[in-house]
Amino acid sequence: MKKSFFFLVALLILYPNFVQSQTDKSFGIFLPRISHNDLRIIQLEMRPDPVREGQLISFQITISNQSYHSVKVSLFIKDGERTVSSIHDVYLYPGYNQIIFPESNYRFTRDENCFTVEVDIERTKRVVDAVRKFCARRSYYGWTLSPQLVGPTFVEELEMFPDPAHPGQEIRFRVRLRNEGHSLRGDIRINDRDQIVVELRDVFIPSGYSEYYFPYTRYFFQRSDHCFTVFVNLQKTPYKIDSIREFCARPLGWTLRP
Repeated sequence: MKKSFFFLVALLILYPNFVQSQTDKSFGIFLPRISHNDLRIIQLEMRPDPVREGQLISFQITISNQSYHSVKVSLFIKDGERTVSSIHDVYLYPGYNQIIFPESNYRFTRDENCFTVEVDIERTKRVVDAVRKFCARRSYYGWTLSPQLVGPTFVEELEMFPDPAHPGQEIRFRVRLRNEGHSLRGDIRINDRDQIVVELRDVFIPSGYSEYYFPYTRYFFQRSDHCFTVFVNLQKTPYKIDSIREFCARPLGWTLRP
């Protein structure tokens, strides 16, 4: 009698667990599963942006889960085969998900560094499709993921009046630009290394050729080499304009003439 009683109690305890286990195994093949094709990278951002050499950076992604189910994954920011940052055991819910990665001491080593996102679902890793390429480029203030708004644009000519100029004399510059991209509006400035020589505010730069006269400025030539560069400032971001040649003032009465 006692043996029958204990057998009945054990059966009552173990049977529900056994049934649940068999149910999971039986119906597991019918449960919907999320594939890598259900995911899409909508946005990838750096913080800070722009970032200077030696600064710690963190990445934030917006990832779309186009299925109706949640999934726990590990995510990796990759530059080629190199892992830049990673985060583990995060849930991706249906719809849009924002994921912030831990800080990284990543170092930029090329002129352009393009990032991809790799996801690990149940120990299967695959790169997630993205709506566009996310490539960091070098800007005046550091590396940025912001798209380049200028270009291709070139400095065709940079002239100085008077030429030659004497130290301490008031001078003005004329810049001739060739814009092969879309028309734009911004600030144009002339730099001597990191020093701003003169600037024009809020000017229209059409497609094709255009000329700009800068206001007079009393610029002091203090070194043996003064090489000028032209920048266009758009949305608080300066873009260096390529030149067809170097524009350097030589100490022969200080002249820009070749």
